[in-house]
Amino acid sequence: MEVPQQVLFFVAIQTSPLIMLGAYNLAGASVKTRFTRFLIVGALAAAVNIVARVLISRSVRFEYAVVLAFPVALTFAFVMSKVYVFQTSQSSGWQQYLRFLLVYLAALVQVWLVSVGLMHWIMPTIGWEHHPELVAHTVAVCSPVLITYYAHKRFTFKQR
Repeated sequence: MEVPQQVLFFVAIQTSPLIMLGAYNLAGASVKTRFTRFLIVGALAAAVNIVARVLISRSVRFEYAVVLAFPVALTFAFVMSKVYVFQTSQSSGWQQYLRFLLVYLAALVQVWLVSVGLMHWIMPTIGWEHHPELVAHTVAVCSPVLITYYAHKRFTFKQR
């Protein structure tokens, strides 16, 4: 099963402004606020998550692919968050990763419920037929942004 060009275009359109801003930041320019850096990293991690889920969906059902894409995006998001967003944390890397995992396990529950709820109940009810898996998963991946930011700021990467 080949990924339709519309899917790739949709992902590119959704993430390109933040990817460009991320590239600008990585090129040496400064993005001042931590939350803005978190949004950039989050957009990149969301793109990784969505692309991984689309590829995994070639082999397994949508519901399973959402879960299986999670560790790929989790590891990417952790490394990028540690390097570009929460650089000043003083706890060990393993402790941070375990806390990051706990926060994202809670977020995974939300992402899964929103994805499956949109895909199986809301979209059929409203008659949505245009790439329902991609749209449902994209909306779901974006849903825990504020909660995860504050959880990472106060729990995962908290300063002593």
